[in-house]
Amino acid sequence: MRGFGAMNELYEIEVTTIDGQQQRLEAYRGQVLLVVNVASQCALTPQYADLEALYREYRDQGFAVLGFPCDQFRHQEPGDEAAIKSFCKLSYDVTFPMFAKIDVNGPAAHPLYELLKAARPGFLGTRAIKWNFTKFLVDRQGTVVHRYAPQTRQRTIEKGIDRLLAAATISAAGESGGA
Repeated sequence: MRGFGAMNELYEIEVTTIDGQQQRLEAYRGQVLLVVNVASQCALTPQYADLEALYREYRDQGFAVLGFPCDQFRHQEPGDEAAIKSFCKLSYDVTFPMFAKIDVNGPAAHPLYELLKAARPGFLGTRAIKWNFTKFLVDRQGTVVHRYAPQTRQRTIEKGIDRLLAAATISAAGESGGA
């Protein structure tokens, strides 16, 4: 597998949408992203509601949640993409972008997760994703700025999103000559 050194290489990564369409992450360039490995049959599955609330609150400011189903943790995402999409829509009215099921660990780990884990290792420097709903916050330039544990409270994540969105606003104001 090819290494991902420069953060802009994030945008070169290809993913498959939950509907089976190939897409490059280039489609999200310039946005603040929260990348999350999700599962439908996990004790943390109710976090879908929090993720959707974040998406709805901030999407008009250039923010997106990207959900990547993963079945590597106690078989808690056993369904196919159609079942996952249906569950998310019916149970949590998910409107944020969802993608095809992937591996986040091991030899078949998706290149996106290889980049995320290398950029922001976990506790004591471990790269492995320990559980469903691990979250990575990415700034508008494609830099992975934070890794959140699965049980991190929504308010903590929201503060990180607010900072990145505010920084982008301040930067844009500075580039246009300020106030």
